[in-house]
Amino acid sequence: MASVATQETEQPLSEETARRKDLILRNLQEALGVDKLTKQLSTEGKVPHVYWGTATTGRPHVGYLVPMRKIADLLQSGLRVTILFADLHAFLDNMKSTWELLENRVIYYEYVIKALLQSLEVPIDRLHFVRGTSYQLTKEYTNDILRLCALVSQRDALKAGAEVVKQVDSPLLSGLLYPLLQALDEQYLKVDGQFGGVDQRKIFILAEEQLPKLKLGKRWHLMNPMVPGLTGSKMSSSEEDSKIDVLDEPAAVRAKIAGASCPRDQSDNGVLAFFNYVLFPIVSPDEIVVANKKFDDFASLQKAFTDGVLSEGDLKEKLSDFLVELLEKVRSRCDNDAVRAAKEKGYQNVINAATKTEVPPPVSLTEEMEATLRKILGEDEAVPGCETLRAAVAAQKPLKVLFVVHGRGNFHLGFVGALLKIKQIVNAGIPVEATLLVSPIEAFLDNEKVSWAAQQPRAVYYAEMLRSFVKTLGLESSAKVVIASDLPGYFDRDYVLDFYKMASAVTRDEATICEGTSLSGSLVPLTYALNLRLVRPDVVLIGDDAVVYAKLTEKLLSFIGSHTYTHIVLPTIPGCDGAKMSCSRRDFLLDPLETPKQIKTKIARSFCEPGNLEGNVAMQLAKIVVFPSLEGRELLIPRTADNGGDVVVKDYKSLEHEFTTGSNPAFPLHPGDLKSAIVGAINEIFNEVRSDFSTKAKLVTEAFPTIKGGKKK
Repeated sequence: MASVATQETEQPLSEETARRKDLILRNLQEALGVDKLTKQLSTEGKVPHVYWGTATTGRPHVGYLVPMRKIADLLQSGLRVTILFADLHAFLDNMKSTWELLENRVIYYEYVIKALLQSLEVPIDRLHFVRGTSYQLTKEYTNDILRLCALVSQRDALKAGAEVVKQVDSPLLSGLLYPLLQALDEQYLKVDGQFGGVDQRKIFILAEEQLPKLKLGKRWHLMNPMVPGLTGSKMSSSEEDSKIDVLDEPAAVRAKIAGASCPRDQSDNGVLAFFNYVLFPIVSPDEIVVANKKFDDFASLQKAFTDGVLSEGDLKEKLSDFLVELLEKVRSRCDNDAVRAAKEKGYQNVINAATKTEVPPPVSLTEEMEATLRKILGEDEAVPGCETLRAAVAAQKPLKVLFVVHGRGNFHLGFVGALLKIKQIVNAGIPVEATLLVSPIEAFLDNEKVSWAAQQPRAVYYAEMLRSFVKTLGLESSAKVVIASDLPGYFDRDYVLDFYKMASAVTRDEATICEGTSLSGSLVPLTYALNLRLVRPDVVLIGDDAVVYAKLTEKLLSFIGSHTYTHIVLPTIPGCDGAKMSCSRRDFLLDPLETPKQIKTKIARSFCEPGNLEGNVAMQLAKIVVFPSLEGRELLIPRTADNGGDVVVKDYKSLEHEFTTGSNPAFPLHPGDLKSAIVGAINEIFNEVRSDFSTKAKLVTEAFPTIKGGKKK
């Protein structure tokens, strides 16, 4: 048995405290935070609280006798003990079971573990049993998981779960969440420490390092050794040949032990391990008699076997007799209809736990309906398909349009493209019910581009911006602005459960779309897909950089039994550097709250070579923003008489002709005149928004609070 390192406290321990401490630490492989535990034991009136958790996967085996024996020690030392049935963890563990099966497995586990403890003469009335899903699906717990994910990298999450989560080449996202869930359980179970196998050491270290960063405290951790299976490897509930089920019949117990590997010269001898970690701790301080020879500790028995004094048959016979007698007590307590029903229902074969969605039959449209569909799409592409859009057109009902913004930085002109698309559809005579959804959680998950505390102020700022543009564009009767947290069902139990189901359907590599290494970035596709399901639109408006989300959403929604939604890909509105206008490049975006002079200065610096359309920012802004906003009105471009006089164009095609050739070839449109007209048109769009926000300076300040270093978050 490995020794447990301890750190002596300054004050000598009382005899009773020392006894309790020794009882807690005996037969452990390792203990972390012993000084904290010792202080709690020495504090009058303090009853330290510890929890042990087990994922309800395969049927419990005799390896459970190791933690049960230690739980008896913990109870006898005066600790309060909670046993957690980690049903959510079991679901995340590579989809080993469905939720319906898990419900019955929890029932089965509770009966069997109670029977084990009673067979060891442990008073179960002093224990507390909790199901993980009783609190792990709450909004508060989920919020803390998201905050924790922002602190932990994908690599560290994978490393922490390496010993307890099934490892595959392309790990499921759920497998990376497992260690974080177990760490956070300490806070929500309100415990002082956690007890588990030494295979969970990396999870315990993660908890000690990360929970204090969220001001959730640091606990002590107790670790039992792992018992080898009969094949020499770790005993596992999911590997039938390596374990003895606690409800196995005597003949099966004896047969499995008889067939076990029992070499004299190997450290992973499963038979010897049972004597070391199960028999001696249970019978202590009494002796064990093997082949008429008495042994009061494992070391003497091991030496006798190594020296040939005891045979393999001697050890197996004693072990068989011991387990048959003990497990008979367990079987007797579990011999009832409730246990049999839970076992039968909880351990059916599961081929695939995912919920499959049938593909709806194609919708047939009349010629008039096809014309309506073309009006909606215009020159834009639909991905991954047009099923929901075609169904809406066929139903001849108002078109439900969704546009989502996340608030990663300052609001800018790039977001207005979706509103102009909605305006185009409305102007085509098509009834529209648009939802402009502000969902800042994705901005937090994406490398904390908004701080946790600033999410709501940022959402309010974006919502007010959108409402102002809705008014400017005359869309009040066709569009409403909604903050995601106000959606019915947002982060409720079903939402969170579907979140974890999706995490069990997608790999880390598939979900890694955002830049950065934090685990939280991989969760963005999940919250995006779930918000779509809450709104249930006919069509979603996105930029070309979000096509990858649209395609992944199809897979995620299918896994939870929902169809996907048509996404219309809008043209990219360029920033003044020619790349896509983005919150991350503040110097090149066009912010409605910037002054007309600032807008003019930025556009003036943009690329606009005479006669060249390639990468021409001003021409792209004219095509994507200016002409759609004019709604058929002409664009006046003032010029001096020396430069050919004013130019009036009715559409982008006419503007392109004036710029590349000119109605008067001697005076093609000069970049300076073009930029001046574009600046005027964009400032006209922004003017009403500036007016609306003239009294809302505090709203903007709260949306971008200054943090350490003078930066805004």
